[in-house]
Amino acid sequence: MPNTKGVPSDIEIAQKTVLKPIVEVASSIGIGEDELEYYGPYKAKVTRGLWERIKSRPDGKLILVTAITPTPAGEGKTTTTVGLGQGLSAIGKKAMIALREPSLGPSFGVKGGAAGGGYSQVLPMEDINLHFTGDIHAVTTAHNLVSAMIDNHLQQGNELGIDPRRVTWRRVMDLNERALRNVVLGLGGKPHGVPRESGFDITAASELMAILCLSSDLMDLKERVGRVIVGYTYDNKVIRAGDLGVAGAVAVLLKDAIKPNLVQTLEGVPAFVHGGPFGNIAHGCNSIQATRHGLKLADYFVTEAGFGAELGAEKFFDIKCRMAGLKPDAVVLVATVRALKMHGGVPKSELSREDVNALKSGLPNLEKHIENVKAFGLPVVVALNRFPADTVAELDAVRERCDALGASFSLSEAWAKGGAGAVDLAEKVVEACSGSNDFHYLYDAETSPREKIETISRRLYGAGDVQYTDSALRDLAGIHELGLDHLLVCMAKTQASLSDDPAKIGRPDGFTLTVREVRISSGAGFLVPLTGSIMTMPGLPKKPATVNIDIDAEGRITGLF
Repeated sequence: MPNTKGVPSDIEIAQKTVLKPIVEVASSIGIGEDELEYYGPYKAKVTRGLWERIKSRPDGKLILVTAITPTPAGEGKTTTTVGLGQGLSAIGKKAMIALREPSLGPSFGVKGGAAGGGYSQVLPMEDINLHFTGDIHAVTTAHNLVSAMIDNHLQQGNELGIDPRRVTWRRVMDLNERALRNVVLGLGGKPHGVPRESGFDITAASELMAILCLSSDLMDLKERVGRVIVGYTYDNKVIRAGDLGVAGAVAVLLKDAIKPNLVQTLEGVPAFVHGGPFGNIAHGCNSIQATRHGLKLADYFVTEAGFGAELGAEKFFDIKCRMAGLKPDAVVLVATVRALKMHGGVPKSELSREDVNALKSGLPNLEKHIENVKAFGLPVVVALNRFPADTVAELDAVRERCDALGASFSLSEAWAKGGAGAVDLAEKVVEACSGSNDFHYLYDAETSPREKIETISRRLYGAGDVQYTDSALRDLAGIHELGLDHLLVCMAKTQASLSDDPAKIGRPDGFTLTVREVRISSGAGFLVPLTGSIMTMPGLPKKPATVNIDIDAEGRITGLF
């Protein structure tokens, strides 16, 4: 995030803000007191009864915030999402926003929290970045209940004939813990289980997290859980969670987690923060439940998708919008001068110096993401998130390139000025939403998995060829035999490059993308082709954010960002 000497930290700004009672925030968009389930004075879940009351209303405008390829310099997508919501409110529009719930792994690792920054944050920031309403913990427990049922079945006679070597369901926890990526279970003798290899993923990578966010209601969730493939028998038949009789119990554990969480921005704009699927392994968007509610409650509903447009936005359109029947009205593409200079080859340590030539060398990355958004038939507004060291010449270079590409441009100062710094962006977004668009999906759901993978890779990433390892080809053959070719595709790829190689910055073109494995998430409704070296359990850096986080005797938290 931008920063200057003497400016308070994000957490200091958050702690000095006087919050409105959540009942007052809810009332501003027509939610009654009896339609809230309170988690203290500033957080609440909305009840099922609210949906029954509002479901027949027309939808408001749906705006997606996405970004260029992320860099260590930072882009500010969440800050822009929050700032845009505040900007829309500042120009008199009835607005709401929706974000994903932050994972404790990044919060205590290297990335930090995900509640926005500066004067464009969702509050209470500390709660949102920590345990919040317990949704992620509920997913963790529900996932590990399935794991416990698998190992208990193996121990109790294995009536289904599960092959312990082919159990695909691992365990999860909401922390970065590389030492648990690969483990051996059931050691200690016969009373302690059947020994087998397994491992842990981070909770955000759990298929149950994806299911929670893609389910239309609790019964849909229960049905999806029953479809989850957890392993295979000795004679190569699939074992599903439903075969273990665990779907109902999982639904019980997630009965509250499926309800959207209502909080507020620093300026009191209502915000749903709900669900947290991984942006690499899963679809990286907040829940369908939150989005559907927001579209009925607000005239302008702003949400975001993980990482760059070729990852989060593609999955938002091709997976979430398709499953939920949503039709977006406009897209905001976030960029920074700093990130564009990094794509032009400038090291992070030298980003404060003006370098228009390097900036222009990095602009092809922005161009590709504009093309990617337009590939879905949607209007795009480029939001250039301003940093203090940006020069007029650099800002003008980005503006001129956007004009040449036919993309609307706005200089956003939402971090430093809140809603007032996003008024121009809000006005341009309203204009973009005012016309009709030609929104369409990138691929037909009935095409083969290979066709889907190659369409995404060639059209959005810029790949010249797609290759498959022998393992991936075996996976695709097995998927075909199971009759699952119709499942959507949720690509697992590095966020640091348009390619599958994080070292290839800017706009790589004509490269070969390698699919090394294809996993089945049948409950979520998609296949996960793994490219590169994607990790489903991150590790901590040499100096984790953990060492800076503290609390005093008055309960005041410091070091969280």
